[in-house]
Amino acid sequence: MRMPRRGLVIQARTRWLLVGLALLFSLVLLMYLLECAPQSDGNGSLPGVVGENMGKEYYQALLQEQEEHYQNRATSLKRQIAQLKQELQEMSDKLKSLQEKKTPRVNGMNYQGTKEQASNDLLEFLHSQIDKAEVSMGAKLPSEYGVIPFESFTSMKVFQLEMGLTRHPEEKPVRKDKRDELVEVIEAGLEVINNPDEEDGQDEDDGIGERHLYSENDFIEGYYRTERDKGTQYELFYKKMDGMEYRHVTLFRPFGPLMKVKSETVDISRSIINIIVPLAGRTEAFAQFMQNFRDVCIHQDKRVHLTVVYFGQNGLSEVRSIVESVARETNFHNYTIISLNEEFNRGRGLDMGARAWEKGEVLMFFCDVDVYFTAEFLNSCRLNAEPGKKVFYPVVFSLYNPAIVYANQEMPPPVEQQLVHKKDSGFWRDFGFGMTCQYRTDFLTVGGFDLEVKGWGVEDVHLYRKYLHGDLIVIRTPVPGLFHLWHEKHCADELTPEQYRMCIQSKAMNEASHSHLGMLVFREEIETHLRKQAYRTNSEAVG
Repeated sequence: MRMPRRGLVIQARTRWLLVGLALLFSLVLLMYLLECAPQSDGNGSLPGVVGENMGKEYYQALLQEQEEHYQNRATSLKRQIAQLKQELQEMSDKLKSLQEKKTPRVNGMNYQGTKEQASNDLLEFLHSQIDKAEVSMGAKLPSEYGVIPFESFTSMKVFQLEMGLTRHPEEKPVRKDKRDELVEVIEAGLEVINNPDEEDGQDEDDGIGERHLYSENDFIEGYYRTERDKGTQYELFYKKMDGMEYRHVTLFRPFGPLMKVKSETVDISRSIINIIVPLAGRTEAFAQFMQNFRDVCIHQDKRVHLTVVYFGQNGLSEVRSIVESVARETNFHNYTIISLNEEFNRGRGLDMGARAWEKGEVLMFFCDVDVYFTAEFLNSCRLNAEPGKKVFYPVVFSLYNPAIVYANQEMPPPVEQQLVHKKDSGFWRDFGFGMTCQYRTDFLTVGGFDLEVKGWGVEDVHLYRKYLHGDLIVIRTPVPGLFHLWHEKHCADELTPEQYRMCIQSKAMNEASHSHLGMLVFREEIETHLRKQAYRTNSEAVG
């Protein structure tokens, strides 16, 4: 029986359709293999490898590169984990110790939690710090002054609000602890992104079986701020160069409970301070200095020795007369005057004053004739310097030109009334390192001053750096009882370019506040405005 013609046609068309689909599938498969094949360079093979082995060597190189990347990441993570374990162990031991002290004993046994329970308690406490901080929700503040601002940073720069007079709005983090902190934070953010938890709600792949890994180069910017009683909050942003999506990570470094480091009693009742003052001329300023010395050191403190190192002969007799007069009036004999017939050199004078002491160990205060200090400062000097352990570098509050500060008065008030910490009256001289309290043995151990430095400024910084490079603790902090009185500065032509620049910088900063300097700059404009106001008032009165 023959098939109908129509059925044969349909059967033939079906066979050709299947053959076409097979050819199309073969073509697609061939194109896919060509597309997925590794790209070769001009000679068709990797260096030293024939073309047929190119694919294997290529993938081995890729695998090795990825393996090195993960090994570096694993090393970094192991280091961080070890550090965290150590910190956690220390905190756990501390909590365990406290718990042992507070838990009553029954039949000689302590009812306390296990080590794991102590760790859980610590973690619970740290999480409570996050809940208390202004991380997930805002806090009600009384005014705009209660806001704790963020500081922003990139991988290379920090942008800061609190600048003082020497820090810049934009600068590289100089302190090692700040650099290490920011590097650690950026790496921690990368770890969160590249190894997400289930709770992060992040897909493991982007739809084609691959997940893009982020690197340090993908970090865009970050913000951080510290709540002193809770911890530091970090907001981090990452983005691929060719992408439009940002990854945002919030981290928080909570502060743990307070831990006692040490508790000691310090007896300063017999601690003598050798106040060393280098001087050349400036006899009027020295007379004012001795008045403060009489009130504070002789009448109040009574535990000081004064060493004056005088350069040159001009004014020497007058300086001797001032000191001897105070000595006679107060029955004070703890002083030494050293005369050097040479050009003034501050480092040389302080070095001579330190070496001239022949009564063993002593605490020294390197001072200038323009410095005013209180009895409270002398005690701070004793408390913050310790032989072989600590040196004290207080930040002086430098007073502006009283003729500008008190320009609206007939004459400036007495010096004692000028000693106030206000923005328009002075500034913290955070670039000055001349006033310092340190023990004689520590000074001699580091080699003293660089006596090759002559003139103004640099010798103080050199000595300061010696201590920074050593093992002693440097206490650097503003103190309320130490003032630098204004005096006109003269920058000598003999100074080196670096010294002259520092001298001019100090001279400019020492004159007046920004607002007062602005009033001086715009004085003519202000006077013109006042004249116009007076003319308008008179015209209205006549009319």
